[in-house]
Amino acid sequence: MGDLAGTLSAACGEAFEAIGLDRKWGAVRRSDRPELADFQCNGAMGGAKSAGRVPRDVAAEVAGRLAGHEAIASCEVAGPGFLNIRVTDAVLTARAEAVRSEEMAGAEKALDAERVLIDFGGPNVAKPMHVGHLRSAVIGDTLQRVLKFLGDDTVSDTHLGDWGLQMGHLVTELYDEQPDLIYFDADYTGPYPEEPPVTIDDLGRLYPQASNKAKADPARNERSQLATAELQAGRPGYRALLKHFIDVSVAALKQDYAFLNVSFDMWKGESDVAHLIDAVVEDFRARGLAEEDDGAVIVRVEREGDKKDYPPLMLVNSRGGTGYHTTDLATIKERVEELRPPLDRMLYVVDYGQALHFEQVFRAAGMVGYFPEERLEHIQFGTVNGPDGKRLRTRDGGNFALADLNAMALEEAEKKIIEGGRLPEDMGQDERDAVAAAVALAALRFADLQNTRTTNYVFDLDRFTSFEGKTGPYLLYAAVRIKSLLRRAAEEGHAPGPIRVESDAERALVLALDGFGHALTGTREKRMPHILCEHVYNLAQAFSAFYGAHPIAAEKDAETRASRLGLCEAVLKQLETGLDLLGIRVPERM
Repeated sequence: MGDLAGTLSAACGEAFEAIGLDRKWGAVRRSDRPELADFQCNGAMGGAKSAGRVPRDVAAEVAGRLAGHEAIASCEVAGPGFLNIRVTDAVLTARAEAVRSEEMAGAEKALDAERVLIDFGGPNVAKPMHVGHLRSAVIGDTLQRVLKFLGDDTVSDTHLGDWGLQMGHLVTELYDEQPDLIYFDADYTGPYPEEPPVTIDDLGRLYPQASNKAKADPARNERSQLATAELQAGRPGYRALLKHFIDVSVAALKQDYAFLNVSFDMWKGESDVAHLIDAVVEDFRARGLAEEDDGAVIVRVEREGDKKDYPPLMLVNSRGGTGYHTTDLATIKERVEELRPPLDRMLYVVDYGQALHFEQVFRAAGMVGYFPEERLEHIQFGTVNGPDGKRLRTRDGGNFALADLNAMALEEAEKKIIEGGRLPEDMGQDERDAVAAAVALAALRFADLQNTRTTNYVFDLDRFTSFEGKTGPYLLYAAVRIKSLLRRAAEEGHAPGPIRVESDAERALVLALDGFGHALTGTREKRMPHILCEHVYNLAQAFSAFYGAHPIAAEKDAETRASRLGLCEAVLKQLETGLDLLGIRVPERM
């Protein structure tokens, strides 16, 4: 069963067509005035104008043809030609039962499913993830969950940064500290030790040391650049070190991602396409797209009519090294050649600061014939800011480590739970810890996802972890409250039964349930998770109003009680489904 807006749009479209107008004028949406109607159709004005007719006359004709439709209780003409539609209690009852019984809780699979790769524009090896990676992680993960749920065949890749200057910094700084390591013997080609010579703490120390020295000393920076070029050229000892750096970093990264309930199908990095770099350069040369420029190899991507400047894309720099442009192109080439079934689309979930980079890469990929430019999408997002409106920073001005942010969220969640006295007395420590982790996760993910992704937002942990207002913890509490209600009813011998939608609060609740499919479609098509967040929050509020308006388990009439418990089941199913798509775990109790 499709959503009611779709059902009504089809009926209105047929009515418009029957009076000689285009079906498109029958589009129906939820009413701006719910006290007057459930849905509205405004097409009579446009349809009448196109045919030189009077809008109210057109609206009256359409309303007449809709009379007697099984889903429509009333259809009234208002104002200059609006159609106000109220649906029947019976169709709402059927809709609630469908939500309760259907696997997708009221949503439907997309008819235009695609094979989609989601690239998370992942963190750099040896650098701790910072608060900026929070957005890429939770936005990308939510999109992959929603697309998968709606039938898209998705594959995700964190796409590590492991091929740039930071690798040269690490190699040279490690040499300065431990020059006798076998990796620095240019005559030795292996085998190399399996045990890494560094820990994640070492990497976190070595990189900033080297970076700071390089900023102050051009000669020191030159050493790192040469080491990077040797690494990229295949020096065995440096390649062995790179593998250690990656393995150590990924182990730490997985902990941060696990806290956020984020996972990937692939943990590939730039170094995985090193063997394709020469082929990429040759592909551009063969098509006459590559140019020599002061020792470098570039590709001009500007077009006639561009309203801004597009600098050339650099394939190879004057030292013979390659950067993100080339590795991103090589990655596209690899994905097209190796992933099966073939990809229809690639989404890059990376902050808006990389917009020019991706415009260059997408244009170049289309020019060389790797992948259609219009099927490469940059899913850009804004920044996470502090109270001053600037990017969130530590007190000394550095990047806020994601691990620290996660720990702060967990600490604040534990504090809020204790202050609110929200845990049952018989709950053991393991379960308490799990609830705190769930609250912290809900706080972080919902706080980020509820914002339109292209905007910035202010990080306010006290507000995010609150159980009141538009927050993740509020949604957890709403779901857990329904679980508790159903559990208590079962203990008292009261079971859910057939749903009967009769009261205004019940109608409003089922109309809220009905919006799930539309919200998911909007999230998928616009790549905007906040649309799903809005639906889940509105559903929780509608349930709260229903809960406040009626006794449920305490209702004396058995059929009414069973109906309301059945409606609770439907709400819980959709609420948990929606929260799961947002990557939020719901505990059994709290």
